[in-house]
Parts: sequence; structure tokens; C-alpha cells
Amino acid sequence: MARPRRIAVYGGSFNPPHVGHAMVAAWLGWTDHADTVVVVPTWDHPFAKDLAPFDDRLAWCEALASSVGPWVEVSDIERTLGGTSYTRRTLDALAAAWPDATLRLVLGADLVPTTPRWRDWDVIADRYNPLVIGRGGFPPVDGAPTFPAVSSTAVREAWARGEDVSAWVPAAVLSAMRGR
Repeated sequence: MARPRRIAVYGGSFNPPHVGHAMVAAWLGWTDHADTVVVVPTWDHPFAKDLAPFDDRLAWCEALASSVGPWVEVSDIERTLGGTSYTRRTLDALAAAWPDATLRLVLGADLVPTTPRWRDWDVIADRYNPLVIGRGGFPPVDGAPTFPAVSSTAVREAWARGEDVSAWVPAAVLSAMRGR
């Protein structure tokens, strides 16, 4: 009997996606942590983050996926769901779409301190076995490498000042950001 498809659900603002996001998605596939990584840009952030238009972030995520590997897909499920983006609602909808799959939430170490503020965190942790990924500047995570402390905020700020962000943003994403 074949094992269920293992899906790592990697949600976030992706405002814009950067090399840290690409490294995590690549690592998940290269190390056999998942058969598929589904990148899910946030529709309406529950903590009121100011976001670039959804269609831009979706296109940037698609550029990221194309530059990482065939195991990376992008989902617009949060557009379909509409309203405020809540992780449990998104995961439950994806689980209903792929009933034979095992879904795991991918979570950066930087977000762990915020989980007490998340709606239904205990249910998420129980049903979707979060895979916590290390991030520079935060305590190391057992069993996971620590990825660079690149942030979308720093990328946006540098981009707005007209600075070169090519060391922080995959070439395909940068091209999409430039509208090419």
C-alpha cells in the first residue's frame, strides 16, 4: 500500500518572498520531509499587516516555486476562502481537498512566540504537526537547520530606497517584482 502524499503547507505574507523562503522550500524537498510543498500567500492578515496586492504576491510566489523545484506548488486557497486568513481554516480546507494526504504546517522559529495569539493553535498543533524551521537570530531548532535572517520587511525597505536586493531575492522573484 502506497503511503499518503506528504504535504508541507508553507503559508505567509510573502511580501515579497526571499531567499530564506526559497531555501526552506528547497530543504523540505531535498531532505524528503515532504513530497510536495504548498506555498500559500495570506489573503487578509489577521494581525493587520500592510500587504502588497494579493495577485502580486501570488505571482511572486509562483516565480519562487518555479525557481526551487517541481515539488513546490502555489495555492490561492485563501482568496477562495475570502475574509481574514486563519491558519486552521486554510489547513482544514486543504485537508478536505486532499483527504488522502498528510499535511504538516511549516512554521519559522520567529513565529513560535506568536502562536498563543493564533486562533485554535492547539487544534493546529494537534492536527497538522508543525515542522518548525530555524531562522537566524532565534534559538536553534532540533532537527532543522537555521536559515538566514532575511526578512521581507528589510527587502521592501531596501527596494523602496532603490537599493539592490538581488542578494536577498531569487532572480525569478525579482524579475516578477520588476514586472518582467
